[in-house]
Amino acid sequence: MKQLDLQVIQQARAWLAQGQPIWLCTVLSTFGSAPRGPGAMLVALPSGEHCGSLSGGCVEDDFLERVGAGYFAPHNQVVRYGEGGLAPTMALPCGGVLDVLVEHVTPSDEAHQHLEQVEQAFAGGQLVSRQVRPGGQQRRIRPGHMSDPRVQVNDEEISIRLGAVQRLVLAGLSPVAEFCAGFALTLGYEVILCEPRPEVLARFNMPGVDVRPVLPAVFIAEGGCHAATAVVALTHDPRLDDLTLLEAVRTDAFYVGAMGSMRTSEKRFERLARIGGLDAATLERIHAPIGLRLGSKTPAEIALAVMADVLRAANGVDRRTL
Repeated sequence: MKQLDLQVIQQARAWLAQGQPIWLCTVLSTFGSAPRGPGAMLVALPSGEHCGSLSGGCVEDDFLERVGAGYFAPHNQVVRYGEGGLAPTMALPCGGVLDVLVEHVTPSDEAHQHLEQVEQAFAGGQLVSRQVRPGGQQRRIRPGHMSDPRVQVNDEEISIRLGAVQRLVLAGLSPVAEFCAGFALTLGYEVILCEPRPEVLARFNMPGVDVRPVLPAVFIAEGGCHAATAVVALTHDPRLDDLTLLEAVRTDAFYVGAMGSMRTSEKRFERLARIGGLDAATLERIHAPIGLRLGSKTPAEIALAVMADVLRAANGVDRRTL
């Protein structure tokens, strides 16, 4: 199934190609309860026809009614839903607050090229950052990076990081990897398990996980990673983990990590530097010991710490600020 925001952009391009101006909306921030997070998108026509979602219901209904009534001026603007926001919607049933970027986009070659680049990013191409100026109709695309905040707002410009569905590559099966897979699926990640050992793989069955019976290093070397990919090695087996790390650090993966104690990690770094020829800057890309320090002991707790650190990196949060 295509991610919803990719469907939004494809529908937006189709309507523009038909000569119809559109209203393109993006969630910028949420406070309190909110079913859709920052970056969620919706596109609509003045007729009320739409694709996508901002909140799961109440916000969409009010927004579409206002669009049909000609409420919004045809330029880029930020509107608030919830307490202190648009009247009469002073409070949402969930008690949350949403700030939404509303753009009026008219058919043009520039608009077509802009949305084409966004679609390519969602389809797995380079990460991009949309730069939108409030008060006018200017928007542009620049290269993005996973260290960028998902959404950044200031008085002059709004930046929105866009890219493919985030992917988790599990390098080998272990109890920790199994819990990581479950957490990642819940977070909406595409989960790929690379496990070349048939006797280990025989006991695994988790719907939603893409199982590849190959060496993780082979999968990665054959193009298995893009810029929105996290690679985690959680087996304690150097034959799997070391080869995985050697390949993963040569990709654009935003997170590369391996499980093990501080001493185990130090020995691993020595091997990777000696055998793989990795320099200090490359070794710094590897998170080892993996995960946030939560005092984790059990496989489930360790997996939670791992996915919390992956989420931190995906959201552009510097570990030193925690």
